[in-house]
Amino acid sequence: MKKILTVTLTIILIMFNFVYVYADDENEIITEPVIEEHEKEEIEASASSDTKPTINSRRYAIYDRLSGRCLYGKDENKQTAMASTTKIMTAIVVVENCKITDVVTVPAKAGGTGGSRLGLQKDDLITVNDLLYGLMLRSGNDAAVALAIHTAGSVEKFAELMNKKADDLGLKDTNFVTPHGLDDANHYTTAYELAKITDYALKNETIAKIVKTENTTITINNRPMQINNTNELLGNVTGVYGVKTGFTNNAGRCLVTSVKRDDMDLIIVVLGADTRKDRAKDSMKLIEYAYKKYRVTNVEEIIEKEFQMWRQINENRIYVNKGEGDLELEIGEIPITQIATDVTPSIEINTSTYLEAPVEKGERIGTLTVKIGDEIIEEIEIKLAKTVKKRGILEYFNIMAKIYSGKIRIIEN
Repeated sequence: MKKILTVTLTIILIMFNFVYVYADDENEIITEPVIEEHEKEEIEASASSDTKPTINSRRYAIYDRLSGRCLYGKDENKQTAMASTTKIMTAIVVVENCKITDVVTVPAKAGGTGGSRLGLQKDDLITVNDLLYGLMLRSGNDAAVALAIHTAGSVEKFAELMNKKADDLGLKDTNFVTPHGLDDANHYTTAYELAKITDYALKNETIAKIVKTENTTITINNRPMQINNTNELLGNVTGVYGVKTGFTNNAGRCLVTSVKRDDMDLIIVVLGADTRKDRAKDSMKLIEYAYKKYRVTNVEEIIEKEFQMWRQINENRIYVNKGEGDLELEIGEIPITQIATDVTPSIEINTSTYLEAPVEKGERIGTLTVKIGDEIIEEIEIKLAKTVKKRGILEYFNIMAKIYSGKIRIIEN
């Protein structure tokens, strides 16, 4: 009897752990606001540019979409599990490799996927577009697998596409194994790189439209189904227009939020929160702190002003040996024209002081560096606006003639 009881308890524990590992809070039905109105008011009122917010989440980042910079964070470069925020990359790979009008026949593997589900069954018919809504709003793991197999033929091949895209984006601390984000030791990212993935995703009109949708109706087997967005801040916090929630045992509660107020466009990443309320409150605290502390600065205006001042003083100090005519300089393309910052950027200009004619138009002779503190924001080339030819013998005769005529004076020390 004792042996039977032990075996029974062991089986129950195994089943409990299996369910817990695959638990996903997106399946929970939200019947009341995660953050009460009075709590929102308290967060807004207490936000200060001088006082850093108290954040319970283990890792987080405030990312400026204008400049691609992390403005503020904690362990933002530490590799970590990402749960269903994985689906942001899943959506990218799908929209870049499939037609959203394609009709998908749901494979058995998708129908049997655990965790949060859209409710798909084997051989269901549904469009890629509706699967994307089920992926990003309802956070359907079954939708993720169906999309992966439709796009690449298998989950494994799809993961290869995800990792290739990560490489294309220059991500060094991100690796994908699945399209849904259920826990795997080799499936990870960082708060900063997840923000970069999100920034790239939001540049796609299809994804941007989906993640800002609060609720919609999709069709499975020609039958309508209404789904709601699991993002608790969407529609409840000023300026929020996406993006994705997530939860697994290893990752904790996760939330990636995009928010825009006036010209400042930010992505807030919170990973490893303990509860829904924690991740929502932490995200809102970081949002309010960011909009109190930072302002959008027109870097292009600062660059142009500083360069013109520098030109007036230094342009004629650059000697072109055997050069004919005056030297004219210009700056190259300015990639980042605006940034969110709490200090004025500094400008450093360095150029060659000696050139040998001829020097061709467009040749780089120096660099203009934009910095905030010790951080380099961007480097812009300084180049010749026109070609400086090498003096010919006639030019030397002209110079001599001008000297003899008194038009050019030789000053002796």
